[in-house]
Amino acid sequence: ESTLDNGLPVLILEDRRSPIVSVQVWYRVGSRNERPGATGLAHFLEHMMFKGTPTHGKGEFARLVERNGGQDNAFTAQDMTSYFVNIAADKLDLVLGLEADRMRHLLLAPKEVDSERQVVMEERRTRTEDDPDGLLSEELNAVAFKAHPYRWPIIGWMEDINRINPVELRAFYDRYYLPNNAILAVVGDVKAPEVLARIREIFGRIPRGPAPPAVTAVEPPQVGERRVTVRKAGARLPIVSIAYHVPNHASPDAPALELLSTILSEGRASRLYRKLVYEQRLALGAGGDYSYASVDPNLFWLYATPLPGQPVEALERALLDEIERLQSEPVPDEELARAKNQIEASFVWRQDSVHSRASGLVRFELLGSWRLLDRFVPLIRSVTAADIQRVARAYFPSDRKTVGVLLPAEPPAPAGK
Repeated sequence: ESTLDNGLPVLILEDRRSPIVSVQVWYRVGSRNERPGATGLAHFLEHMMFKGTPTHGKGEFARLVERNGGQDNAFTAQDMTSYFVNIAADKLDLVLGLEADRMRHLLLAPKEVDSERQVVMEERRTRTEDDPDGLLSEELNAVAFKAHPYRWPIIGWMEDINRINPVELRAFYDRYYLPNNAILAVVGDVKAPEVLARIREIFGRIPRGPAPPAVTAVEPPQVGERRVTVRKAGARLPIVSIAYHVPNHASPDAPALELLSTILSEGRASRLYRKLVYEQRLALGAGGDYSYASVDPNLFWLYATPLPGQPVEALERALLDEIERLQSEPVPDEELARAKNQIEASFVWRQDSVHSRASGLVRFELLGSWRLLDRFVPLIRSVTAADIQRVARAYFPSDRKTVGVLLPAEPPAPAGK
C-alpha cells in the first residue's frame, strides 16, 4: 500500500499461484456524481475511454491487450467507474503505460462522441426500455428517491444521452479522471517493490488535480408508502418489486442486513424461493438485493415474477408475509448458520481469482480502507437472530415501502391508412 505524491493510492498484492496479473483502475465517479439534465455522463465517458489518445488511436488499447493474450473491460456503477485488464504478468508494463496514458490524454473527438452516442442509446433500449426487469427497476428507483442522485439510471435518461456533447464530456473527464480521484490495484505474480517503482515512474508524472466536488445530497426520510405501476407492451408476465430505504456499510446494522438479504433471497434454499416458488406455487422466480458496499444509504429490494394466472396482489402479499415473519419470529439457528456459511464461502471463493482479489481490495478501499476486507466475515459471524429481527422491525415498516408493479400491456394497434 502506498500513495504517490500526486495523490494516487496504490494497492499491490503478490499472488504467485499463476503467472498472471490483474491491473485495475477505479475512479471515484459514477452516476451519483451527475446532475439533472446531464445524466449518463459517467457511463458515456466509460465508453469513450476506449476511443483513443494521441499516442494510442481508436481501439488500440483493446487490440494491444488482446494481441498480448489479455482481457480487458470496464463498468460504470452508481458510485464508481472501473477499468481492468487481466494479462500475463510479464506484460504488466504495457498495461500500466496504457492506463496512465488514458487517465489524462483522452481525445474525445466529436465524430467519435456522435458515433458512440448511437451505441449507448441502443444499449439503453436493449437493457432498459425493452427489458421489463430493467424498466421496472428504473421506475421504482425514480419513485423511491426524491433528493439523492441514486434516483436516476446509471446509463442516463435517453433525452440526456441524445444531448450530451464533447464539451460536457471533457469537463466531466477533467473534473474526475485524476490520480487523486482514482485507485490503482495490481494483484498477481509480481514483486511489490519493483511494481511500485514502475508505477511511480509511469503514473507519478501525472499532475494532481483539484479535489472533485463532494456529493452533498441526503435523501430525506420516506413519509408514507409510494407506488408505481408500469404497463409494458411485449412483457409476457408481471413483476412485483418492493424496496425499503436502509443504511449502508457504515452502519453497525449492515452485517445483519446482509445476512437478512441472504436468508430471504440467496439461492434456491432461500425463504422467498422456497415459499413462493416451491411451496405456494405463486412465482416462477423470486429474489432480492442489498447494497452493502454502497457509498451512500441505498435500497433493500425484494422481487418476484408470478406464475401465469397468479394475481400480482397475491404475490405482493406473499413477499410482505416473509418480511413480517422475520419481524415476528427469530431466525432458527440452523438457518442462520447456513446463511453465514453461504456468505463466508462466497467471500473465500472470490480469493481464488487475482481479478476478484484486486476488485475486493479496491471496493473496500472506496469504503474507507482495504483493511475493512478482513473485518467483513467476523462482522457477519457476530450477527445474532435477535439482530436480524431487530433490523427487520427497524427498517421494514409497512408504511415506508416503495412498491413497483409491471403489467403486460397490449401493443398499440397499427395506425390506419
